[in-house]
Amino acid sequence: MAALYWATTGLFSMAGISDLHELLKFMSPRLIDGEFVFCTVRGQVADYLHLEPLATFQECEGITLVLEKENAIKGTLVFESTFRLITLTVHSSLDAVGLTAAVSTQLAAKGISANVIAAYYHDHIFVQSAKAELALSALKELCEQ
Repeated sequence: MAALYWATTGLFSMAGISDLHELLKFMSPRLIDGEFVFCTVRGQVADYLHLEPLATFQECEGITLVLEKENAIKGTLVFESTFRLITLTVHSSLDAVGLTAAVSTQLAAKGISANVIAAYYHDHIFVQSAKAELALSALKELCEQ
């Protein structure tokens, strides 16, 4: 919808797509190069910016950093698992209902965990590295349903 609005008016709409059928049809999942990890640290986010975290989240127990595996190793951070990142390239509305559930259900049916981060324009799904290609295939199947 946002792209259609831009194409017909020449103006870019900040509003994303909220219709679930359209989101699923046009989500265009893309597997991003590299491996990522989730780490928990103490202190301030600023103390870890040199490691170039992709995302951070402040929890009561500490700060969660999502960063490239190589950067975690350089920072001598502990992590349990490695993940690949799949970005849904459709501009999804933060008010959209059902996209995360549909994606998680599709991946769960294949035995794949989904760690989802919704950003302003896109949804980003971290899946186990060993199952990344299977996850990408499963999401492409979902687009075609």
